[in-house]
Amino acid sequence: MSKRMVAIAAIYLLVGIGWMVLGGSVSERTWNSDRRLKEEVSALWGSPQTQVSPQIAFVWDEEVEEKQTVEDAATREKKLVVRTTRIERQRPVILDRSEVEVDFRMDHRRKGLLWYATYVVDFRGQYAYVHDDRDGSLVITYRFPTAQALYNGFRLEVDGAVDPQIVPSDEGGVKVVRQVVPVRRGARVPFAIAYRSQGLDWWRYSFGNDVNRVKNFELLMTTDFKDVDFPGGTISPTLKEETPRGWRLVWKSENLISGFQIGLTMPKKLNPGPLAAKIAFFAPVCCGFFFVWMFVICLMRGIDLHPMNYLFLAAAFFAFHLLFGYTVDHIDVVPAFVISSAVSMFLVISYLRLVVGIRFAALEAGGSQLVYLVLFSYAHFFEGFTGLIVTVGSILTLFALMQLTGRIRWAEKFGGAGRELLPGSPRTAR
Repeated sequence: MSKRMVAIAAIYLLVGIGWMVLGGSVSERTWNSDRRLKEEVSALWGSPQTQVSPQIAFVWDEEVEEKQTVEDAATREKKLVVRTTRIERQRPVILDRSEVEVDFRMDHRRKGLLWYATYVVDFRGQYAYVHDDRDGSLVITYRFPTAQALYNGFRLEVDGAVDPQIVPSDEGGVKVVRQVVPVRRGARVPFAIAYRSQGLDWWRYSFGNDVNRVKNFELLMTTDFKDVDFPGGTISPTLKEETPRGWRLVWKSENLISGFQIGLTMPKKLNPGPLAAKIAFFAPVCCGFFFVWMFVICLMRGIDLHPMNYLFLAAAFFAFHLLFGYTVDHIDVVPAFVISSAVSMFLVISYLRLVVGIRFAALEAGGSQLVYLVLFSYAHFFEGFTGLIVTVGSILTLFALMQLTGRIRWAEKFGGAGRELLPGSPRTAR
């Protein structure tokens, strides 16, 4: 018996090494291709976006007197000369009102073994500034979220003029447009910005690089998906309402001083590559439970399974992970999982039907494989609950094994004598 257990343990370790190699191979294929494919997705679709609030500055001309003492060349007399020059002054001012609407629609794209969280965003911003200084000019500076994106239907309206003359420039790779508007004291300058674009992974709205003051600000965000999350270092919404399609999120403040941003992280689909790798790395646990359960059942029923039989059973388990790891390259993850499970169970049941019999193969072996291979592996589909599901399954297995083996005289099973039992210990007739 001891030699048989050592042989089974050796088979288990050998196949465990195979699972580690398979899991590492799938991980390598996934993350090596991710670096290349993410660049392709960004080039074709767009990159993560950070929309910066428009910045405005007041510009005016100021007369400056310069006094200088000069000497007359003829009379040698010194005279005081006063020259007046006009100097352009500029100072930043803040918006008096900002009303922003952002609508998101998910459009996941798959490349290789990964899904990418791509989205379509409709942006509309209504801004206003009230001038309370001398006459001059207002310089409106708008920065696009990223240079790696398309902006369809871009529209800039300043004080009722649609798409006025724009002076483009480039600052650090991010496209910038500026518009100069004459202003007088008491004038109200409204302007609006709108476009449709596409991005990846997340979207943010920034008030600027430093701590900034924001007056009468409101941002309305709508989504067509339920699974919303907010990046670290961003402001939580003041209102959150669920809609039939997704969420309606509102950020509103009359007077805000903050260096934080507003942001949204897009929901991610279950990625086939990382999932296949995790299931492969977890396979020794599944196979360990299956081997222990089969060993105990065979011991109690007097079924003689040779270590070679365990080797073929382990190979059938390995076939599940091998097939799943390569079919997810070409088909959706759920059909790939179903096909791989069916193939592995067919291998085990059809094999044990010849070794022991159809009843044992279908009920004891097939049922055990369904629990410890299929269901334990399927637990990885529920991210965040995998550990709990496996823990509950492990405890239930331990309870079942303890109840089944509680009356077994292990000393006799392993070749010892019954006298090794303590006086008064229960003995079960065999």
